[in-house]
Amino acid sequence: MANLDPQIKPRPIIRQLDNAAINRIAAGEVLERPASAVKELVENAIDAGAHRIEVVIADGGKTLIRVTDDGCGISGPDLPLALSRHATSKIDGSDLLNIHSFGFRGEALPSLGAVGRLTITSRIDGEDGASIAVSGGRHGEVRPAALSAGTVVELRDMFYATPARLKFLRTDRAEAQAVGDVVKRLAMAEPFVTFILRDASNGDNRTVFRADAETGDLFDALHGRLRTVLGRDFADNALPIDAERDGFHLTGYAALPTYSRGAAVAQFLFVNGRPVRDKMLLGALRAAYMDVLSRDRHPVAALFVDCDPTLVDVNVHPAKSEVRFREPAVVRGLIVSGLRHALAEAGHRASTTVANATLGAMRPEVTEPRVYQMDRPSFSARSMTFQAQAPGFSEAPSARIEPVPMDEPDHLPLGAARAQVHENYIIAQTKAGIVIVDGHAAHERLVYEKLKKQMAENGVAAQALLIPEILEMTENEAAQLLEIADDLARFGLGIEPFGGGAIAVRETPAILGEVNAEAMLRDILDELADTGGSDRVQSKVEAILSRVACHGSIRTGRRMRGEEMNALLREMEATPLSGQCNHGRPTYVELKLSDIERLFGRT
Repeated sequence: MANLDPQIKPRPIIRQLDNAAINRIAAGEVLERPASAVKELVENAIDAGAHRIEVVIADGGKTLIRVTDDGCGISGPDLPLALSRHATSKIDGSDLLNIHSFGFRGEALPSLGAVGRLTITSRIDGEDGASIAVSGGRHGEVRPAALSAGTVVELRDMFYATPARLKFLRTDRAEAQAVGDVVKRLAMAEPFVTFILRDASNGDNRTVFRADAETGDLFDALHGRLRTVLGRDFADNALPIDAERDGFHLTGYAALPTYSRGAAVAQFLFVNGRPVRDKMLLGALRAAYMDVLSRDRHPVAALFVDCDPTLVDVNVHPAKSEVRFREPAVVRGLIVSGLRHALAEAGHRASTTVANATLGAMRPEVTEPRVYQMDRPSFSARSMTFQAQAPGFSEAPSARIEPVPMDEPDHLPLGAARAQVHENYIIAQTKAGIVIVDGHAAHERLVYEKLKKQMAENGVAAQALLIPEILEMTENEAAQLLEIADDLARFGLGIEPFGGGAIAVRETPAILGEVNAEAMLRDILDELADTGGSDRVQSKVEAILSRVACHGSIRTGRRMRGEEMNALLREMEATPLSGQCNHGRPTYVELKLSDIERLFGRT
């Protein structure tokens, strides 16, 4: 018998996969980890009109996920259909661009049943409760069940039918953290719904997170929910955002620049209520704070973009975490302008956490016994006491009295200057406490804002190149750059088409001096690909203005007169963004008198 030629391979045969295999493949797209399952089930509960949603997990969700809601429920005869792929009550399939619900693909429940042991128990008004179980894709019979209302979906032993997937899961703690993040994001999207997350590992029933339904109008409810989810510090230092443009509505809250993070871990974006991770939206958020934060700091925000569903495609990925806008430039511009307007409206305001950090750094020694002070004396009594303690004081009529100048009123936000220490820090008195101002940083910001205002009024001076620089690019790259040519021209960078994919650079911003035009345009292209927009030229121009402002501001080491210090305080109060320097650091710290007295045990 002749040996078979090893080079000859058998002809492949086309097979129709069975439903179990199809569902396991689909589950790989929709269900990456327990947090993905929780997301799908909680979104189903929200779509069902639930007012209360409880999630119970064990071992990070690997052994148990149970989601209980008080929504409309599923009738018993419909339970088998709910476990079929692409069976959904959310859409009729006629218009995939007009989506008004979280779920619509009809893949979550059959996918869960394909990889774990799934039980659904549900009841609708006027009918008896019913239950169905599916394990590894094998359906059981619909059985009667006791339930007051709503739906309970229980998933046990996730990925038992696909054990290879278990190897890719992280520790129980990491998976539980991911589940918590999902629940918190959805809780932010639905402030009028109560969310409860419990951990039943090791027989416990510990409440990990709870957010009770908020009341009031949307902004008040959202502010209350963000206080619960992100903490009091964020709520106290967040600015309300409300802006509209061309059919898009931006709402939410964004924190002051001085309340920032070292990583982009507190940036929450929603499109028509759906939590998303979108590069273009994140890039717009970063661009809005570009002028008030250094590159190693990241803003904190919860932003909601609402629009007609036909203006955005949410059917980009099975997990529905990515979206595609019909007019991305409009959305990006709305976010940047809306945030910058809110930051400018905040004026000189700095975050309360700056004062808290300052107080935390002061660790007074506790002395015993505590001495309880008398009531604070009047202003005239204090003045006479200070004079009595001054060198050379005498009660004789010929004594020379030099009272501390108190001309400037202390009822203004930053108070009245009283002293300068270390030839830089201004101490000002307010009605409620004191303000410590970094004189150099504050003046640097004031000069910078003046330079920016002049640039906005007069434009950025362009420097014409004696010989235009011709850059060879692909036609697609050239088209991308030419599409934003007008925006680049506003900052002094003039480009023109030069045939094919070539670009002619005829002008560069004069303030930048000698420029590597090719490197700059390549950076702009990278930014366009990454975020859908580019502020590269603007950031370079503003970086130069920032350095000019630094050199042109009051230097540390120069002693200021009283009227100079007060003039600086008044200008800070009138200048937007003066609460932080050009790099996002605070320009002043405000300490309440009650906090200062607490440091000295006077309360």
